[in-house]
Amino acid sequence: MEKKMPREMTGAELKSMLKSSINFKSLGGLKCDELTLPAEDKQWWRDAKIGMFVHWGLYSILGRGEWARFNEKIPKEEYEALADEFIPQDFDMREWTEIAKGFGAKYAVMVTRHHDGFSLWNSEGSYEHFTSWHRGAHRDFVGEYAAACREAGLKAGVYYSPMDWRFPGYFDPEGLPENAALMKKQCYAQVEELCSRYRPDILWYDGGWLAHKGSDTSSAWFWEPVKLNKMARSYNPKLLINPRSGWEGDFYCDEGSHEITGGIIPVPWEKNMCVCSGSSWGWMAEDPVSDFDWLIRMMVNVVCRGGNWLVNIGPDRNGKISDEIRQRMFQVGDWLRTYGESIYATAAGPYEPVDNVYGSTWHENKVYLHILDVEMFRGCVLPNTENRIQNAALFSGEKVEVAETSEGVRLTLPETAGKTGEPDTIVVLTMEEKVRAGGDAEIYFTGKE
Repeated sequence: MEKKMPREMTGAELKSMLKSSINFKSLGGLKCDELTLPAEDKQWWRDAKIGMFVHWGLYSILGRGEWARFNEKIPKEEYEALADEFIPQDFDMREWTEIAKGFGAKYAVMVTRHHDGFSLWNSEGSYEHFTSWHRGAHRDFVGEYAAACREAGLKAGVYYSPMDWRFPGYFDPEGLPENAALMKKQCYAQVEELCSRYRPDILWYDGGWLAHKGSDTSSAWFWEPVKLNKMARSYNPKLLINPRSGWEGDFYCDEGSHEITGGIIPVPWEKNMCVCSGSSWGWMAEDPVSDFDWLIRMMVNVVCRGGNWLVNIGPDRNGKISDEIRQRMFQVGDWLRTYGESIYATAAGPYEPVDNVYGSTWHENKVYLHILDVEMFRGCVLPNTENRIQNAALFSGEKVEVAETSEGVRLTLPETAGKTGEPDTIVVLTMEEKVRAGGDAEIYFTGKE
């Protein structure tokens, strides 16, 4: 039987088709059938919906963002001396997993080594042993993190940057091929260490581009990502891998705090953003924490379009999270503990979102209509689908009147709806049978415009 090939779609066509604000990173990665995970091996991640990202490293001492060394042209010796000061006081990795659980996350992703080259584990493959184990702390933070995640029942992801500013060959790989080869050797050795020792559930690359030009995919000739990821998968055949290495990956990524608009996106994807302003992923002392209502609306907009929500925190030099961030994360978690059945283990649809008004998720025979503007929704007619409504009620249980006609479905909300100040008013539609809605599409985004 001839294998069905995915439809090729450019980034421009994606935006046109979905009228979407999304901006997927690293489109057009190398394809490899051998690396393609079946849908069932990605289902736990699709069901998880909520993850917590952590950016922490030497830049957390400076408090000026994870790009401080490059942006400020800090001399090598001066920056690397920070490794002897990176000695977190009174820090237990379970503080992070407590926040992740309180936030409602089902998985976490920790930055194990950013572009500055400093590794947070006992890495023999690290060039010049620039690691937390060999320098001031003498601790394997990645090992501590992986153990804490497993203890807390969280899936553990590791972020890894192939690029390293310490290598002149990064900036001129063709002119300095031997030095660039040392950087590549470090990458392969460290990815193998991470995958063989800690057996992560997610491998989250960032920074595959060369000389700060082009993209991850345009630098695939150098990194040979198919070879790299085959090696990574040899330690966990079900390892989920993002698209930032130059291989197409198991899911797409949209990065930043911009709003999500448009239609349901029929591929696995993840929204990556900060709980603070997004001006830095690493710790900054005065970085304002995002508004609770805005965060809930962002989460709903992502999940109602088929995405996961990976939210970043930036601990300080001692691994500590501010009380304000902690409280906001727990506030979101409290919301999820109440309304989580409308988020976790759901799929997007069957109704396409209407920007700033409503979206929907479903599971089994229930549809959760997430209404972001009750007054605007009162004038809406939902399109007819294959699914017949048995009854409707607010999440709190108050009855909602339903009128199904040839023109569509009109819901009459109680006058009390939307009066409590909640950022999301949820209507639960119970269907006569299991919901029928469109699933994922076989699409390969080429990245071409």
